[in-house]
Amino acid sequence: MNNLEEYYNKFNEDKRLNTRRGQVEFITNMKYIHKYLKKGDKILDIGAGTGKYSLSLDKEGYEVTAVELVKRNIQIINKKNPHLETILGNALDLSMIKDNTYDVVLLFGPMYHLKKREDQIKALAEAKRVTKKEGIIFVSYCMNDYAIITHGFIEGNIQENIQNQQINQNFKILENGNPLYDYVRIEDIDEINNKAKLKRMQIISSDGMTNYIRGTINKMDEETFELYLKYHLSTCERKDFLGVSTHLLDILKK
Repeated sequence: MNNLEEYYNKFNEDKRLNTRRGQVEFITNMKYIHKYLKKGDKILDIGAGTGKYSLSLDKEGYEVTAVELVKRNIQIINKKNPHLETILGNALDLSMIKDNTYDVVLLFGPMYHLKKREDQIKALAEAKRVTKKEGIIFVSYCMNDYAIITHGFIEGNIQENIQNQQINQNFKILENGNPLYDYVRIEDIDEINNKAKLKRMQIISSDGMTNYIRGTINKMDEETFELYLKYHLSTCERKDFLGVSTHLLDILKK
């Protein structure tokens, strides 16, 4: 946890989500959050970061609570909106929150960093516990094969990664493959859901091919970028895009 806090004390999450590649991810996730939101829903944002989603949904009039591990991030949220309820807490222990409290739960950042399968299952189980019956849970993951292609092959680290036993013979990134991030495949997500006994409503490619061509996207004029965004939204539900996306959004029902 100290390494994670140190990382996020330096990392600017707002800046990432405000880049064009970040905008694609945010716009896509918000589209599907709105698809399932109902008027008057109570929302819990677990691993809220600096509050991009919490603050946006609060502005729309929803009752939002943000849970965040990093104290600095809580301070940033409080500075932006001192009226938004924040809790300094851990996705693995939401004991301060009663069962069946929220209509919608966002579990985005935690699954990027929980490296043990039992911890991932526990985090999802905690999210399930605090969600009302028939409520919706949105879970975001970082995908294995995006990392293999970019950090392994494009950046030229693949042979060293294999020699250091950070990647297995099936090109699955192992627990020691990255000190902070965990990378999964669809079958891993399915296993976590089955253990947590949650039903999938949809699974979405949050950013698809975006991160592979980020340089090109950054050079686009606004009209072309709008066309790219339209293209992405037309493909984000396609199964053939899921495994190679950077981020997946799994939409589950309690």
